[in-house]
Amino acid sequence: MDCDEIAHLLRADLPDCEIEVSGGDGKFMIVASGPAFGGLNAVKRQQKVYAILNSHIISGAIHAVSMNLKAPEDT
Repeated sequence: MDCDEIAHLLRADLPDCEIEVSGGDGKFMIVASGPAFGGLNAVKRQQKVYAILNSHIISGAIHAVSMNLKAPEDT
């Protein structure tokens, strides 16, 4: 799995968010911002992303994910 594939998966479920994915070899950094994260605390934001990627984490295609997730109201 590569950065483009992960970005495509995330954009499909979070179409109103700006998403950047970097990394490789199973270890990725996701930077995303948009209204999908509004009103959610940090844990709930991460759970939203993990729900999208979970099958790929279970399969071993993704080993580690770091996230920076923001809502429009975050400064």
